[in-house]
Amino acid sequence: MFSKITGRFTEDKDTKEIKRLRETLEEADVIVIGAGAGLSTSAGFTYAGERFRAHFADFAAKYGFADMYSGGFFPYDTLEEYWAYWSRYIYINRYMDAPKSVYEKLLELVRDKDYFVITTNVDHCFQKAGFDKKRLFYTQGDYGLFQCSEPCCQETYDNEEIISEMLQQQKDMRIPTELIPHCPHCGKPMTMNLRADDTFVQDEGWHRAAERYENFLRTRDGLKTLYLELGVGYNTPGIIKYPFWQMTLKNYRSTYACLNYGQAECPNEIRSQAICINSDIGEALERI
Repeated sequence: MFSKITGRFTEDKDTKEIKRLRETLEEADVIVIGAGAGLSTSAGFTYAGERFRAHFADFAAKYGFADMYSGGFFPYDTLEEYWAYWSRYIYINRYMDAPKSVYEKLLELVRDKDYFVITTNVDHCFQKAGFDKKRLFYTQGDYGLFQCSEPCCQETYDNEEIISEMLQQQKDMRIPTELIPHCPHCGKPMTMNLRADDTFVQDEGWHRAAERYENFLRTRDGLKTLYLELGVGYNTPGIIKYPFWQMTLKNYRSTYACLNYGQAECPNEIRSQAICINSDIGEALERI
């Protein structure tokens, strides 16, 4: 549908684009925020380097992986070791606060606006920053939820209490066997509620959020809308990026803004309606 992508911009160009974004934020009737991993990275949720070494030095020494993603996909011999790793992973990426206040800065900019958030992030940072829960749609799941690995039902389960117990009681990279979570219905092992394949559970809460998002878009159709895309890459462009391009093209009163360090771009078809800022998201929001 779209032709050649218009790409990278210089620092001087970014300064002009930030001014345009500031004015667009003020004038917009509606703001639709689409957030990807780059937003949480800007907030300090990095998955390698010092943050990884601080929490997983023992796993790194034993298995040789150098980032959290690699450890998450490692084929551990036992569920006791698997959950020792994942309980730490979930705790630091879901229940700990982000090191930087990027989400709080974003909320300051949109708090008094008619906004909605769609995100592929699963770290709960929007709610922890104070965004209205009923204006959020987590499309890919939540680190704070378990589901049946089968799955035998479309239910999810809060995991904060059991994750805390796993952290407190693990020893030598293993949790006690009795803490391994099992489905209360069929008894099979639980897993994280993360979209990886067709076993992903879309529970009642997921469907309600999806309905609220669709209703928000439908009832604001044609208004002066800012589609604010933050840190969205090309792993799942069909969820946020491509729909934002299409909705911008459809509504001449709308603006598409892409903030993405190293990957701020848009199709030529919406270039006149687009703002592309190639810089750290937190720094850009601070300048706004």
